[in-house]
Amino acid sequence: MDLFLWGPLLDADLCGCVTGVPCDAVPAVLQGMRVQTAADGGWPMLLDDATASVEGRLIRNPGAGVRQQLSAWHALVAPRPLQVVVAVDGTPCPATLWTGRGAAGAGADWSLATWQTGHGPVWRAAAAELFAHGLPDMDAARWQFPVMLKRAWAQACAARDPRPATLRHAAQVGDVSVTDRAPPLGRFFRLQGFDVTHRRFDGQSQGPLPREVMVGVDAVMVLPYDPQRDQVLLVEQIRMGVLLRGDPNPWMLEPVAGMIDAFETPEQAALRETREEAGLDVILRHVASFYPSPGNATDYFHTYVGLCDLPDDMARIGGLADEHEDLALHLLSLDDAMALVTSGEIAVGPCISLICWLALHRAALRLEFASPAA
Repeated sequence: MDLFLWGPLLDADLCGCVTGVPCDAVPAVLQGMRVQTAADGGWPMLLDDATASVEGRLIRNPGAGVRQQLSAWHALVAPRPLQVVVAVDGTPCPATLWTGRGAAGAGADWSLATWQTGHGPVWRAAAAELFAHGLPDMDAARWQFPVMLKRAWAQACAARDPRPATLRHAAQVGDVSVTDRAPPLGRFFRLQGFDVTHRRFDGQSQGPLPREVMVGVDAVMVLPYDPQRDQVLLVEQIRMGVLLRGDPNPWMLEPVAGMIDAFETPEQAALRETREEAGLDVILRHVASFYPSPGNATDYFHTYVGLCDLPDDMARIGGLADEHEDLALHLLSLDDAMALVTSGEIAVGPCISLICWLALHRAALRLEFASPAA
């Protein structure tokens, strides 16, 4: 059966990443449907619409390899196959297409040009990682691919949001180059080996030098604070990095924290994570965005104080069961939190920075949110 490609797979670069080989495809039209943008920025949707049509491309007699690659891709993004009839130069041709998953609701008609300059680079990068070593193991790919999208989204955000360079060196084209990327290691995060050549401060070039970096995703951290009660909420959970360092007590006190999903803003992620982990709706105050360990990891954190009501009778267990989260929630005064920083019981860097920031701004926040009756 011929295969009808529509939507993002009309992008030649993405299609090449997915199929792995050039495909002999011809223009084709599907009547009675339209392509709608997904509300969450994900794969677009095919909707019935008797007045509309979908322009695509028809792959005639695809080989087994191409069919397997496309089937694997669609199992992750649009898993429902449909048998349709498309027109090629006015001639009806039976074909298979895939549709299905996605968050409908945006209502806007999907545009290839808009997608190519918007979310296209993220999807291309994720597809390139997925198929970097041929057909992926689908059991693993089903839970790994969302993280691939998050990694690609983090890289896109880094490229589009440059930080100031008033004191530090302002990088120019050619100042640094990466070569000889080794196959990445890891099932969830990735350890990436590579060679780097870079400009020295004396103007000379240095390299290539072998290096390794842990490639993670961007994340948010939120310290909930009740300015009227002068209380904060801390989350306690077991942390694998602490465990594998050999610390006899791997349970840590932290802010609310979580990864930023693909196509999500840091603010959206912060509000979502605070609801999921603590059941709270907060007003966000941005504190800082930073690299916590730039020498060996790509991790980038957006940190916030979340202004909210923290009643004494709030739930003390949080997290999502389907994400295997086991969280204990602690309410304590800001002074008690500072004491835990001093004693070393709070040993998570972003948590320490948020508590110290809050101590500096406590008086102004308490005045801003003081009860009218006070």
